[in-house]
Amino acid sequence: MLEPTHNNELPPIPSKRYFTIGEVGELCAVKPHVLRYWEQEFETLNPVKRRGNRRYYQRQDVVLIRQIRSLLYDEGFTIGGARQRIAGASHKQEQTPYKQLIEQTIAELEELLVALK
Repeated sequence: MLEPTHNNELPPIPSKRYFTIGEVGELCAVKPHVLRYWEQEFETLNPVKRRGNRRYYQRQDVVLIRQIRSLLYDEGFTIGGARQRIAGASHKQEQTPYKQLIEQTIAELEELLVALK
């Protein structure tokens, strides 16, 4: 598992529509029980639930989880502080998850361009 200060070393998010809780755990270096707990604490984290109560996360959920992870593990916020920070950020900029998604996509494309050269 990655050290808390190595959030920038997380693997790139694949271009899929839905991710299982196990996949998200690997992409964000967080165990599934932590993800389930964060769902209770952060109302903006609300994965799609299908048959058998299975969770399916979308790309913006993965970006949000990485943001939560960074706030808690890297910046030392408490759950309440991280919740306020995320709520404040969503009021300031409605496009925040999309902006992060675009930045992540640009970074992935740049890495691909370097690999092709």
